[in-house]
Amino acid sequence: MRKWKLLALAAIAGATAIATAVGVAAPKQHKSVTLVWWHNQTVGPGVKLWPQVAAEFHKLHPDITIKPVPLQNEQFSTRIPIALQSSSPPDVFQNWGGGQLVDQVKAGKVADLTKYVSSWIKSIGGSAAGWQVNGKQYAVPYNVGVVGFWYNKELFAKAGIKSAPTSWPQLLADVKKLKAAGITPISIGGRDRWPDAFYWDYLAVKLCSKSVIQQAAVTYDFKDPCWIKAGTYTQQLIDAKPFQDGFLASPAQQGTTSSAGLIANGKVAMELQGHWDPGTMQGLTPDQKVPGFLGWFPFPNVPGSKALPGSLLGGGDGYACSWKAPQPACAQFISYLDSPTVQNRIGSTGLGLPVRKGTENSVKDPNLRTVLKFRSSSPFVQLYLDIAFSQSIGQALDAAIADQFAGKATPQQVVQKITAAAKKK
Repeated sequence: MRKWKLLALAAIAGATAIATAVGVAAPKQHKSVTLVWWHNQTVGPGVKLWPQVAAEFHKLHPDITIKPVPLQNEQFSTRIPIALQSSSPPDVFQNWGGGQLVDQVKAGKVADLTKYVSSWIKSIGGSAAGWQVNGKQYAVPYNVGVVGFWYNKELFAKAGIKSAPTSWPQLLADVKKLKAAGITPISIGGRDRWPDAFYWDYLAVKLCSKSVIQQAAVTYDFKDPCWIKAGTYTQQLIDAKPFQDGFLASPAQQGTTSSAGLIANGKVAMELQGHWDPGTMQGLTPDQKVPGFLGWFPFPNVPGSKALPGSLLGGGDGYACSWKAPQPACAQFISYLDSPTVQNRIGSTGLGLPVRKGTENSVKDPNLRTVLKFRSSSPFVQLYLDIAFSQSIGQALDAAIADQFAGKATPQQVVQKITAAAKKK
């Protein structure tokens, strides 16, 4: 970074250089303001990191003071809607994108950040999509993880599988190879329902175009044939019978007989799960360690579909500016959270998976670095559909897909149930 010089012109240039280095637009002239920042870091590394970030930002921008207000994660669902209806909402607040953000945009309660972040938003790649509405950026993520297959390399080798599948037909072929070798191919926590939805969601992401997926979160229109196709491909997997015995009653993460426990202890070959799965497995093994045989690969592409190859499914954390926030200042602060200096610490402290390209190596776990490699190169990261849609539609979606896994619903009936819930919206 350039050194400060005792000239006014050089001082201005230096301020611009600092702003550019951290990924924040050069400071604009405005009155001193205080931004009230509601966040959910009440335990873990964020308890120390977020106050440090607030102080650093104030040092860079003396006319902007950040007032952090930590809240329990569970409080946001009730406090945010009330606060946004009031005359004094928080300026910056935790936002998970998707249907929640769509409703806030429709109500005019969040600021459009597009013009403030346009110069750098491409540096977080496809991760930005989940916090967009109608192509505009209303919030920005700072931590995004994706779902993929965690697998046992030793069992794959035993079944003669030399490399991870990259297409849907290859995945089905590998299921056959594993079964022929006497190995249960996949574990799933059917009792919790949301693990079932990962398959249908992912196949929708792999079959529907980006525009169809994103518009559905706003219009709740499910007429495109790709939605039924998602169920049809899901049925192909169900009919292959790849899951453990009693999977409909199995929990996802509780105990050694859960879906996570089965793969952690070498009982099955793979599990479709989020980036948090190794941490879950660690607590389910006798030595309390992440299994050494563990590997990861992204959900395979579906040949001939309209989707962007490499599209992923995931979710994370972000921030929005409320309708009353001083927009330039609020946007600058949110931009700072995605600057390399902050993003590297988000990764190194274990607070989350940083979204800024070039900060992937700050994450220590090699498996998570593999996850980040694919996520950072993905053209489109779609939020979990039960988050992308409103709560009532998301719940109907999870329930309908669980019915399909239980043999109680056809692909057509799944879409019918989701559409029926959307009409009540």
